[in-house]
Amino acid sequence: MNVNDINVGVLAYLGDSVYELEIRNYLIKNKLGKVNDLQSNAVNYVSASSQAEILKKLLNKNVLNKEELYTINRAKNYKPNSKPKYVNIKIYKKATALEALFGMLYLENKQDRIKIIMKEILG
Repeated sequence: MNVNDINVGVLAYLGDSVYELEIRNYLIKNKLGKVNDLQSNAVNYVSASSQAEILKKLLNKNVLNKEELYTINRAKNYKPNSKPKYVNIKIYKKATALEALFGMLYLENKQDRIKIIMKEILG
């Protein structure tokens, strides 16, 4: 399967789940507590504005390789069928790009890259 043949919206759909699962695992392992506490901490990583900021930091640190950057650029240029209600379209596209990255890595079974990128995100 060539991930470049997959619609980036589909990659982002899958990547959203992959990314959120990684965040939840991290929070549970490092900040054991009540579900409400876990959820409020997760928002710092999974909201569209947080994801857009995280992508910006990854790009500034030159963490991503050529293939990953290609997927991100495809996703940033993606024209969704609907517009987000509560966030600027530019922020939404950056968040979608981060999610598409995780979808691409997951489909290519690149768990090592997912872990490396998550380490950059989580510090």
